[in-house]
Amino acid sequence: MTDMDIQSQPACGFIALIGAPNAGKSTLVNSLVGAKVSIVSRKVQTTRSLVRGICMEGNAQLVLVDTPGLFAPKRRLERAMVTSAWGGAGDADVICLLIDVRKWPDEESEAIIARLPDLKQKKFLILNKIDLIERSKLLKISEDLNARAHFEETFMISALKGDGLQVLRKRLAALVPMGPWLFPEDEVSDLPLRMLASEITREKLFERLHDELPYRSTVETDEWKTLKDGSARIEQTIFVERESQRKIILGEKGQGIKAIGAAARREISEAADCPVHLFLFVKVREHWSDDPARYREMGLEFPKE
Repeated sequence: MTDMDIQSQPACGFIALIGAPNAGKSTLVNSLVGAKVSIVSRKVQTTRSLVRGICMEGNAQLVLVDTPGLFAPKRRLERAMVTSAWGGAGDADVICLLIDVRKWPDEESEAIIARLPDLKQKKFLILNKIDLIERSKLLKISEDLNARAHFEETFMISALKGDGLQVLRKRLAALVPMGPWLFPEDEVSDLPLRMLASEITREKLFERLHDELPYRSTVETDEWKTLKDGSARIEQTIFVERESQRKIILGEKGQGIKAIGAAARREISEAADCPVHLFLFVKVREHWSDDPARYREMGLEFPKE
C-alpha cells in the first residue's frame, strides 16, 4: 500500500488528555472540536466525568477524551473522578499530558508523571498557555519534563488563543490507527444533549457562585419535551446538601436562580439549535454525593469505600 493509499484510508482513535486540574484540557478539546462540548471554569476540578469531543482532520476522526483533573482525592466524589480519569487514559490509543507552564513544577503534575510508566501507550507532552511566560523559561520547562519522562514529541500551544493547534491536530491525525469512523462526520460529541444541558447549567453555577458551593451541588435534566412550535421545554433540578446552600443559589428574591437560568438557557438553546424554555428547581438532598444514582447520572462509577 502506497503512502497515498494510506492517506486515503479512514482512521479513528481515542486521544486521552490528562493533567492537573485547570491545565486547560476542556478549553483544548473545545478549541480542537470547534464547538463547546466540555464546560470550562477558572475553578479547579470542574470536569467530573469523561467528555468525548469529536473532530475531523483529513480522513482521520479524532475522539478527544477530556478527563477530570488528576489530584490527590479526599472525598468519595473526588475518588470517582480520579478513577474515571485514569480509566480514560488506560483505554485510549494515545495519551497527551497537558501542563500549565505557569504552574510547573507543581505537585499534581509531578505525581502524574510518576505514574506514566504504568501506561503503555505512546505519550505526548503538551505545554499549554505558552503566551503567558517568557520563551527562555518555556524551553527550560520542556527540557525538564522530557528529562523526567519519555515523550514521543512535545507541542507548545495556547488552547485559548489557538496557537499551535493546527500542528497538533495534524500530528494526532497521523497517529490514530486506520479503521472506520465511530461517529457521524458532523457529530462533535458523544455526550447526550440532556447531559450537556446539565453540564451547561452546572458551569453557570461555577461562574455565579464562590468557594465550595459549586462542588457541593450537581445538576440533572429531569424533562426535555419538544413543543409543537419546535422549541424545547426543559426541567432541571439542582441538588445541594443543605438548606443554606439552597438559599444562596436562589438569591435575594430569586435573583440568583434567575441569572443562572438566563445564562444557561442561552447556551443550551445554542447547543440544541432551538428556542429553550428552562425551568430550574433547587432541592436539598443531604447526602447526594453518597448516592449511587447520582454517580450513574454523572457517568461515574460509585466508589464503595
